[in-house]
Amino acid sequence: MTSWRPDRDTLKRPVYLSLVEQISGAVDAGELSDGDRLPPQRMLAQELNIAVQTVSRAYDELSRRGLVAGETGRGTFITLRTHEPPPPYINERGNTIVDLSMLKPVVEQMHLDRLAKALADLATSFPANLITSFRPNVVFARHRGVAVDWLRRCGLETNARNVILTNGATPAMVVALMTATRSGMTLATEAIGHHTLPALAGNLGLSLRGIPTDVEGMIPEALDKAAAEGEIGALFIMPNPCDPTVSMMSAERREAIVAVARRHDLAIIENDAWGPLIEKHPPPLAALAPERTLYITSFSKNVVPGLRYGYLVVPERLIPAAGNRHLVTNWMATPLIAELATRWIEDGTALEMVLWQRRALRRRQKIAAETLAGIDYLSHPDALHIWIPLGSHRSEDEVVSLARLHDVAIAPGASFRIEGDPKPAIRVCLGQPSEKELRAALTVLAGILASDPEPVLLTL
Repeated sequence: MTSWRPDRDTLKRPVYLSLVEQISGAVDAGELSDGDRLPPQRMLAQELNIAVQTVSRAYDELSRRGLVAGETGRGTFITLRTHEPPPPYINERGNTIVDLSMLKPVVEQMHLDRLAKALADLATSFPANLITSFRPNVVFARHRGVAVDWLRRCGLETNARNVILTNGATPAMVVALMTATRSGMTLATEAIGHHTLPALAGNLGLSLRGIPTDVEGMIPEALDKAAAEGEIGALFIMPNPCDPTVSMMSAERREAIVAVARRHDLAIIENDAWGPLIEKHPPPLAALAPERTLYITSFSKNVVPGLRYGYLVVPERLIPAAGNRHLVTNWMATPLIAELATRWIEDGTALEMVLWQRRALRRRQKIAAETLAGIDYLSHPDALHIWIPLGSHRSEDEVVSLARLHDVAIAPGASFRIEGDPKPAIRVCLGQPSEKELRAALTVLAGILASDPEPVLLTL
């Protein structure tokens, strides 16, 4: 256990955050190193004459920042995970926390009732081959045909043979990257992008290149410049508002991106996880460049979280390769979930729930507009979240920590930053709490953003 100790005399309110800053500062100064064990929470609380809960909260915040990790039975250790950004969401949500850190759709009792009925119906009428066959082509012939109908609602015309059924967007991302890239390649993506991509790319031996963006997403000229330098082999892109900055790429911008990809012979992996949730969006890149685009969509963000199911559409020439990579990583989508989703598409339930979700999100976006009036932020009427630039005078950690002090969890922009100027920002998700809780939490956040609080000195 390290001999370093915080200075009790310089602690100030909020005490847990002051303790976090002392430990973080000791790491920066080299006084604490990777692997050093911090004092047990009760011991440190006694030494500093503060509550154990205060130390626990400080350790939780250090864990969120990626500076410490707890090992059951051994203690809490400094761990410097500089190669990956911290996760945007809190790992555990207490009873008092209003969680605006997790990108989750609105869920009400209606969803549970529909799911219960669907499972009851499935129990009495499922096809036998759902549980007896190991052959995806035998199990999913009908499901692929239904997938083509759903993809048409996403703006994409394709054939059933081009569709791979997956257990959601994340497995589809793995298969797409394994198909379209090779170890040692550089993958281009938005400079502020998908939070799981750095870890996934690293495990596949890929380097990431963050391409600058504006209000429409990736800038074609910047992609062209990077590709001309010979660094880029493929492109991962989110042209619809599921990206952190809630940008919507225009039809003209999409055509320009496709032109760059063709000029430099780049494969495109297009993540459109929300599918038809976004009303009246331009055609997918896959519709403009089907010969090079691997298209991803799913159901957990627009229908119900437990529906872990999605589609990966691949170009004709990549069907064998993508199929093989899906077999070795997943074998096939979970048949019972695939059957449930397919039935919901067939009977109209899936579309009904997407339209319900869209209406619910528009109400919540209106609540955000009312409570955050006067604060500049980026949004879309059908998005599950908003993006709030902080300006140079506020740090992400300060705002995130102050929000947690008031039992509101939000995500720091650092969790999504791939490359480029680290302009501070936060992502605020709107789907998880009730509308009443959301309004209260956003009111707290508005107060934090509108003020520049002076720390209150602690008298011990």
